[in-house]
Amino acid sequence: MAVKDVPATTTSYSFTGLALGTYTATVAAANLNGNGHRRDTPLPGQSGTSVLMGRAAAYGGPFGRLDQLAAGDTFTVTTGQGKAKYQVLGLRRAGDPAPAAVASGKGRLVLVTATGPHFMPGGVLRVDADLISTPAQTPAAVIRSGTLPESEQPLAHPSGVPWPLVMWLQALVAAAVAAVWTWHRWGRHQTWIVFAPVVAVLGLQVAVRTTELLPNLL
Repeated sequence: MAVKDVPATTTSYSFTGLALGTYTATVAAANLNGNGHRRDTPLPGQSGTSVLMGRAAAYGGPFGRLDQLAAGDTFTVTTGQGKAKYQVLGLRRAGDPAPAAVASGKGRLVLVTATGPHFMPGGVLRVDADLISTPAQTPAAVIRSGTLPESEQPLAHPSGVPWPLVMWLQALVAAAVAAVWTWHRWGRHQTWIVFAPVVAVLGLQVAVRTTELLPNLL
């Protein structure tokens, strides 16, 4: 079943002043457009533990400065249910202990991104923050926790055959073959005029589809 990239929230952070769209998926393709909301968790502002995942470097690196947060910092999340205010508990990396489970009726948000040099992720950084405003109405879960595919886990790659990339590559090869044939039949100048924009567009599409194969937190 295809994952829909539907905008879910607009997240604003007091420490950066950014306003970022959040999408209801954490696959690499969804995270090209903004942050990804883990679909088996509540929306930010609701009761329970919500999870947002974002890239550290690529496509503007919306979560590239999460490591600058410290315990006690606050930020807000705006959804269709209103604004929710969170206070940071702390940062954790691989091997660090997780905070105690959130109490019933309370809310928590976990911000997830990659650690390490830009475009060379070496691990996962998590920022835990408790909801300090009144929780919004929380509907029953639609997706059971822990049932998401591997492609929606932190630093995951897309699963299956990348058919869009395959088709765009075929189109690029066909255009290249046609350009060579036209070069000999029409001439150099005519070929450049006709095929330069075509090859440029196809090459751009191939590049975009290739980046979708990279880790979702890159």
